Amino acid sequence: MSREFLIINKEDKMKPFLDKNFILETETAIDLFQNSAVKMPIIDYHCHLSPKQIAENKNFNNLTDLWLYGDHYKWRAMRTNGVDERYCTGNATDWEKFEKWAETVPYTLRNPLYHWTHMELKMYFGFEGILNKNTAKEVWDLANEKLKTEAYKPQGLMKMKNVEVVCTTDDPTDSLEYHIQIAKSDCDIKVLPTWRPDMAMAVEDAEAFNEYMVKLSDVSGIYISSFEDLLEALNARHDFFHEVGCRLSDHGIESFYAEDYEATEIRTIFFKIRSGIELDSEEILKFKSAMLYEFGLMDHKKGWTQQFHYGAIRNNNTRLLSKLGPDTGFDSIHDINSVASMSKFLNGLDLEDKLAKTIIYNLNPAQNEVVATMIGNFQDGSIPGKIQFGSGWWFLDQKSGMESQMNALSNLGLLSRFVGMLTDSRCFISYSRHDYFRRILCNLLGNDVENGLIPNDMELLSNMVKDICYNNAKNYFKF
Repeated sequence: MSREFLIINKEDKMKPFLDKNFILETETAIDLFQNSAVKMPIIDYHCHLSPKQIAENKNFNNLTDLWLYGDHYKWRAMRTNGVDERYCTGNATDWEKFEKWAETVPYTLRNPLYHWTHMELKMYFGFEGILNKNTAKEVWDLANEKLKTEAYKPQGLMKMKNVEVVCTTDDPTDSLEYHIQIAKSDCDIKVLPTWRPDMAMAVEDAEAFNEYMVKLSDVSGIYISSFEDLLEALNARHDFFHEVGCRLSDHGIESFYAEDYEATEIRTIFFKIRSGIELDSEEILKFKSAMLYEFGLMDHKKGWTQQFHYGAIRNNNTRLLSKLGPDTGFDSIHDINSVASMSKFLNGLDLEDKLAKTIIYNLNPAQNEVVATMIGNFQDGSIPGKIQFGSGWWFLDQKSGMESQMNALSNLGLLSRFVGMLTDSRCFISYSRHDYFRRILCNLLGNDVENGLIPNDMELLSNMVKDICYNNAKNYFKF
């Protein structure tokens, strides 16, 4: 047999990259994706999109403006590839920054960035090729021409992917003026705030915390001189967020905080830090524990859903943090053991029957089964899937990470009640990640059918896919 024949035969069997059946390995998976998953709208219940950009709905200057600004995933890869900081967060031109990213893309092979990059270029701009230094100018010109049009403004980009609801991430001191503006406009997409009160418990730095107290006092109209004042001010802002449509909180925590404390201790700790005195580690943990508990009570009272993103060790590079600031690509997975404190925190609220709907996102894949079993302890039959194991987050929102999360949930809980995917992104073309997730979900189920592990009942499977992609989130959040 000739070598030429072997090569041709191999190419006949080789699956093309990023074709219409990308990731889908079986006929059942293809059927589920094409006939069930694709048609479902998107509820993006956690993201970092700018409400100002949505409200103003202005055209992006160019592809770098849309795609690279604020994307620490890409910056991290570029630095690893030997690209100078000038082309990441520095003063290089937008074209120079894009060109350096294009030169980096071939080196991201087998990194999820390679998939996301090409999915976004194909789904939004119709680019069928591979991005590299040779195609950079072609992609730049193609995308920039489309970005001049109405359809490629922020609202248009979301409509393009059938986005129904977006929940941004907002500090309690935020005016929410852009959410209010959007609600009064003719925007077809519901854009709601999410309460992110991390700064109100960030007592590691007395000076920064007191600056935040001044800001919170100003917006709430309540002078904060005691712990009771702090809670009053936060409750006032919580009420305001609710009026504007907020129904979720979100907490970025290193670990769950559930230290024992007395009310008098917290008052003393608060007085100490308001006096500008730095707290010791025990006092910090007790104060955070008190605040996390109080936030839980606020959410339960209003019927909100509380979200916890835990397990990151942040800002590891002090030199570059001081130069570039947070959220610029210097965070990692933490190996902290949070199991006992997670249980204690959830149990403390449940004991008083004040545990709100809860979604837990972990960052360490070694704790997938931990979370999957923990959520089962606090399901009470009142709401399907009341306590949720959140989708693969941050370093885990890629193919193997999402498969691991769904497998753990399947084995130890009810995947059918899962509220599905979110973007967790700052970019308006990251909705390809929902497509990515849906393909992975359909492929898991399709493989199980083909291997005789679950029945070939397409009505049952189709309903399950539609629920995870959309219906569960719609019924759970009730926006």
